[in-house]
Order: sequence, then C-alpha cells, then structure tokens
Amino acid sequence: MRQPTPATILVLGGTSEGYALADALTDRSDLRVVTSLAGRTPNPRRPSGELRVGGFGGTDGLAAYLAGHHVAAVIDATHPFAATMGAHAAQACARLDVPLLRLERPAWSPGPGDRWEQVSDWYGAVIALRTLGARRVLLAVGRQELAPFAMLDDVWFLVRCVSQPDPLPAFAHAELLLDRGPFDLDAERALLERHDIDCIACKNSGGVASAAKLQAARERRIPVVMRERPQRPTLPTAPDVATAVQWLRGAVGNGAGG
Repeated sequence: MRQPTPATILVLGGTSEGYALADALTDRSDLRVVTSLAGRTPNPRRPSGELRVGGFGGTDGLAAYLAGHHVAAVIDATHPFAATMGAHAAQACARLDVPLLRLERPAWSPGPGDRWEQVSDWYGAVIALRTLGARRVLLAVGRQELAPFAMLDDVWFLVRCVSQPDPLPAFAHAELLLDRGPFDLDAERALLERHDIDCIACKNSGGVASAAKLQAARERRIPVVMRERPQRPTLPTAPDVATAVQWLRGAVGNGAGG
C-alpha cells in the first residue's frame, strides 16, 4: 500500500524555539520539516530535519517557494525583532491560504525594583542614555544595530555580540565582547561589577537565555534602556513549542503532531 506523502512544514527559524520545534516534529513520518535560516550568523547550529539558508526574495519569493514546495503550513519562529520576515510570511501565506502560526516567547516586563526606560527605536535609546547621564553601558542590541550609539562620544560601551560586527562602528570608547548565551546570573553580576556598568541597553527579546542581566541590573539598581518589540501582523500565536504542535495538529490534519 502506498504511503501518504508527508506534509511539508516550513519553520522560519533562528531562535531556540525554532530549533526545539524542529526537534519535536522531525521524528514524524507524516511530516517533512524544513527550517529556513536567514544566514546572517556565521556557522549556525544545524536544526533537525531539512535546512535552507538565505532570504526568499520578499513576499513574492516566499509565495513562490510555498507553492513550488507544496507547503502545508508555516510556523514563524523568527526573532521577535525580525519584523520584515514576519510581514512577508503573513502576506505570502494569506495570498495562498496557507495556515500560519507565530511561535514567540513572551516579552519581558518590568517588575518591582526595575528601572526601565522603554523606547521604540535605537535613536530613542540614544536620547534615553543621554538623559540618564549614562557613562559605562553594556550594549546588548545585536551586531547589526550598533551604529546609532557611536554618536555618544562621551560614553564607554561594552559591546556584547554573538559574532564580529562587520564593520564595527567607530565608537570613541568601546570594548568588544564576543559571547553567546545563555548567561547565568553570577556571571552577569561579575560582568557588571568588573566593568563598572551603570546602564544596560538591550532589546526585549524575552526568554531565559539572556534574562539574567535584568536581574543583575535590578540588584545593582541601574537603569535599563529597553527597546520595545516591533508591531507584528495579527496572527494565531503560540507561546511555546507544545502549543505550536497542538496548533499544527488542527492545521494539517489529525495525524500531525499527535
């Protein structure tokens, strides 16, 4: 008896949630799981299942890929700040009537003792740092979004990135630290103490891998300039992998994800 053709699931990945979802799905004989990575990080970890690397060429290119590969469902597990990819996915899936889910970890929110300055863009963050009178800043915003901060020539930055910025903006005073999370609380406490950090600038990525710096800042009673997440299309959203697997069961049939 001929076996049914596995349903192709496209995971727009790059986050820990995307990797965990691929792990959860690839042992299913009724699914073909393809994870797409943007290709911006050198030597990324390979996910379970199939892998494609690089952009699609906008909404039209993604729609062509979905049609050409008979994709049954898409799960957008990109970073919370990958707004362009999220918009392209929403438009392409709507055009072809392909089910789409956003898998996104919950955002951080300030708690008692936190001193957050919430901003909507990096130029707002620069203004906030000036207003706060920050002098020694842990800058944890990613390697591609550093340039606005280089205008602060009276601030010393500890620039923490996963990989080498290319190019590194011409900071007047900065030290580059290449490191990858997860970061534990004791290490973050020691980092802030060793470099006499008086402010942190970061984005609201959510999750646990890089949350320790927020507790360390709270204990040190220093402010955090926090960039809010960009607006995303209104979509079904799952906060974790288990919920995404449950959604997929309904999206592509009772055999999927069970």
